[in-house]
Amino acid sequence: MSNIYRGIARITRTVGSYNRCRRLYGGANTHQQLAHYSRFRSLIDSSSSSQQVLGCRAIHPWLSRSFSSGGPQPQYDGSSVEESVDPFSLVADELSIVANRLRAMVVADVPKLASAAEYFFKMGVEGKRFRPTVILLMATALNVQIPKPASGGVVDMFSTELRTRQQSIAEITEMIHVASLLHDDVLDDADTRRGIGSLNLVMGNKISVLAGDFLLSRACMTLASLKNTEVVSLIATAVEHLVTGETMQMSTSAEQRRSMDYYLQKTYYKTASLISNSCKSIALLTGQTAEVAMLAYEYGKNLGLAFQLIDDVLDFTGTSSSLGKGSLSDIRHGIVTAPLLYAMEEFPELRTIVDGGLDKPANVDLALEYLGKSYGIQRTRELAAKHASLASAAIDSLPENDDEDVQRSRRALIELTHRVINRTK
Repeated sequence: MSNIYRGIARITRTVGSYNRCRRLYGGANTHQQLAHYSRFRSLIDSSSSSQQVLGCRAIHPWLSRSFSSGGPQPQYDGSSVEESVDPFSLVADELSIVANRLRAMVVADVPKLASAAEYFFKMGVEGKRFRPTVILLMATALNVQIPKPASGGVVDMFSTELRTRQQSIAEITEMIHVASLLHDDVLDDADTRRGIGSLNLVMGNKISVLAGDFLLSRACMTLASLKNTEVVSLIATAVEHLVTGETMQMSTSAEQRRSMDYYLQKTYYKTASLISNSCKSIALLTGQTAEVAMLAYEYGKNLGLAFQLIDDVLDFTGTSSSLGKGSLSDIRHGIVTAPLLYAMEEFPELRTIVDGGLDKPANVDLALEYLGKSYGIQRTRELAAKHASLASAAIDSLPENDDEDVQRSRRALIELTHRVINRTK
């Protein structure tokens, strides 16, 4: 069992002020799941105050309070990666298989619905397929290798079937994710997505909602075919969390909008739950222990939180061309994210401006002025780096395995944590 917790000691260098962000963002089910993981969490909770963060270094003092994208920010030093690995190239062949299967799965009898459902699965607008990449890498990292012909040219049929089932998790996750994007764009009245016109702009709100529902139905059919009740429960919980998170965002009180805990819980529901529960599903299909399954869950949860925190930063520092969507979209929709929450801690008078309504251009301008004077952007980047550190620690804590494919995939998963916090789009 000691192998499970290998490398956890490094977490004790995590900044002490991180305590409020180490809470679990799931409901009662998540707390029950983490009962198996108490030793791992207790080590995190006993962390001491330090400027060092696992796998990265915090740069202090900040050289500039400007929230330009080129300002100082926590940077990974890269020392934890033994060999440079491109995570996306590593699973490129499998991603092509998954992409082709997805395009086949979203075919519908009604041409208009079919056209809408495949809108973001067409060649050129598929995105980076971040979630399928994570899931396929996790499968190999847990010693489920891509089937190879044996010496007699016969492929192990059990391994082939298992790998196909885990590829199905990647497909299910991507369909649920795209469905949530279609619904979100309707709710946000968005006009762009992935650098092109959003589906609701091109085909209207009604067909966009129906296309999202269609994708969810296809995801459910594929999920049912796995015939694993625990995996079905995990993915169903993730879908419930997507709805819960969106509802939390739409119906916040003034006090909730100023709460970092509320923001992080909403972020877990909207972004991290799907990745974390999908990673755990991969482990369960492999027949891993509860402890290993929870390490997979922890990786996905913290990677998802880090991803969204950087997304929130880029909403202020990015440009429409680099993001594929309009910058400042959150604040213009009245959504308060981590950078503004940190700015409000520094400048309490900003709370009055936010409470006055961000639908007013004058209030948006004032809020941006205060944000520019604050450490909000830098502190959000630092928080993202801490979550990336915890994700990396979860991979380091997996049972030892000398297989080259396993080691390479684990390095790729850690490399993804580097890319998430250093990305510019």
